[in-house]
Amino acid sequence: MEILAFGVQADEKPLIEKAFEGHHDVRCLDVFLSEDTAPIAAGYEIISTSVNADLGNRVLQTLAAGGTQMIAQRSTGFNNIDLQVAERLGFTIARVSYYSPYSVAEFAWTLAMAVNRRIVRASNRTRDFDFRLDGLMGRDLRGRTVGVLGTGKIGEAFTRIAHGFGMNLLGWDVAENPACVGLGMKYVAKEQLFADADLISLHVPLLPATQHIIGADALRMMKDDVILVNSSRGGLIDTDALVSELRMGRFAGVGLDVYEAEAGLFFLDKSLEAIEDDTLARLVTFPNVVVTSHQAYYTVDAVGQIIDTTVRNVLDYKEGRRSENVLVPAAPTT
Repeated sequence: MEILAFGVQADEKPLIEKAFEGHHDVRCLDVFLSEDTAPIAAGYEIISTSVNADLGNRVLQTLAAGGTQMIAQRSTGFNNIDLQVAERLGFTIARVSYYSPYSVAEFAWTLAMAVNRRIVRASNRTRDFDFRLDGLMGRDLRGRTVGVLGTGKIGEAFTRIAHGFGMNLLGWDVAENPACVGLGMKYVAKEQLFADADLISLHVPLLPATQHIIGADALRMMKDDVILVNSSRGGLIDTDALVSELRMGRFAGVGLDVYEAEAGLFFLDKSLEAIEDDTLARLVTFPNVVVTSHQAYYTVDAVGQIIDTTVRNVLDYKEGRRSENVLVPAAPTT
């Protein structure tokens, strides 16, 4: 049987082909699954998709009509999937429920340090042989307060690094993580976290309850010189509200690896096109903002784990096994 994999990056292709070797053939496409590309899947019982795939109603209808029965998503998040429609159409959908949390946590700190110490601006200057220090002053993090919004596996890894910096630790989540408490984290209401933190990093999933959890009100609660980092999901931040605050000269730095309207932009080369997204176009002009293209997970360790889990999900489907990675069909209730 041949598996069709959408949205495969050049670095991923040899890893995917090697992982499926001896199990199934795999056809890798660099195009992402969308309404326009869904017809390509006709005749494929199993497809694999990337984090920015469109798995809404119309795409799922097209896939079902073409004979697709199983979708193996190569990501942890599944906010891009209409699970109710998928279940009604009889799909089996699995995700990667776990991969290296260090990849994302370390990258979140990379963004934090990049904006704090003005690394991008400094690098651009020295390439032009401009070695002045004007405008490059950062600040020590030791003794300052970090606010971690979401203290699961990735949030915990981020917190351990913050503890190594010697920072005061504030956390917010629906449940406390004993490991974070053991490091000295104090759990507080998110409003207090917004007001007291010098650096805020987001590590919560995108759910209806967390959509725009960083909105206009939350942004106004934050210190004028706060550093804000988002390596989770773009929809956690109201980007228009963020741009409004940045225009007023607020925030020491903002590091974003995700953007709420990134589908159709991120992972693609748009350098020769006019960008119609005015919000993103304005966002990247701020000198205290660094935007990267959803690459926090992109290490050989994490991608290897994602691919290995995807292969297991496919094999489980073919052999009638069920794991914690299966989203659809829903688990039976008792």
